[in-house]
Amino acid sequence: KLPQANSAYVSVFLSPARSRSVMTGDPMAACNWAASPNLLERPLKIGWLKKQRSIVKNWQQRYFVLRGQQLCYYKDEEDAKPQGCLFLQGSTVKEAISNPEEAGKFIFEIIPGQDSYVLMANSQSEMDEWVKSIRRVVGSPSGVVFGQRLAETVAYEQKFGQHLVPLLMEKCAAFIREHGMNEEGIFRLPGQDNLVKQLRDAFDAGERPSFDRYTDVHTVASLFKLYLRELPEPVVPWLQYEDFLLCGMLLNADEMKVPMTMHLFHPPLKNTCWKWKCFMNQKHLQFSA
Repeated sequence: KLPQANSAYVSVFLSPARSRSVMTGDPMAACNWAASPNLLERPLKIGWLKKQRSIVKNWQQRYFVLRGQQLCYYKDEEDAKPQGCLFLQGSTVKEAISNPEEAGKFIFEIIPGQDSYVLMANSQSEMDEWVKSIRRVVGSPSGVVFGQRLAETVAYEQKFGQHLVPLLMEKCAAFIREHGMNEEGIFRLPGQDNLVKQLRDAFDAGERPSFDRYTDVHTVASLFKLYLRELPEPVVPWLQYEDFLLCGMLLNADEMKVPMTMHLFHPPLKNTCWKWKCFMNQKHLQFSA
């Protein structure tokens, strides 16, 4: 069963501008069960949408799921098998230039290659959400951070030097260790929403903002939590989650050592990120003792 939509009803129209189409049943590109996205991977955006068929110009309501590198649609949100998918890798997304005939319409376009898909949202905010979500999946030369896979982020950030974890994690962890260990409610109290958004947009725009000593530590902690929450897959992968719990049950408190569980986490990047988080937690416990 797919997750329920957690936002208001979304109405987006998909209209292929050319004949050959992944969304309209091209046998060379149609999504079949074997090629379906990994259902263990957390969806980035979900909702009921309407799409226009290419031959018979009528509209069909379908349940859309943006997961991984695919935008798939289902006849019903209870269905396990998608009716079709648009593979987004290598695609570009752009907002349409408005004209008098399209006044009041919020239109953007997905161009995966030879084809072009025109989408229309109900509002500017809905269009912005879809464009931002799809661009995060596709990636951009500016190095989008939030919603990207760990491996892709670290690979892009090699231009800034050698880093074992994403720069955002490194910066947030260093700031919290220096300014937040004695702060009551760290990782529980919310930060400043507007500043969290500004910092998020800055990282997504390819900037690498620094935090000065006047920066609210709860804002940095909220930014850190938001980044981890939007990862396509948790730092502890779904496939290793049960093994991780089992490992914890087999160890006594006196025997609990993080390195004993490290073989569970692959690839090594997730291993490194997990150890980074454990190191932060260890420092926090030392300060709390």
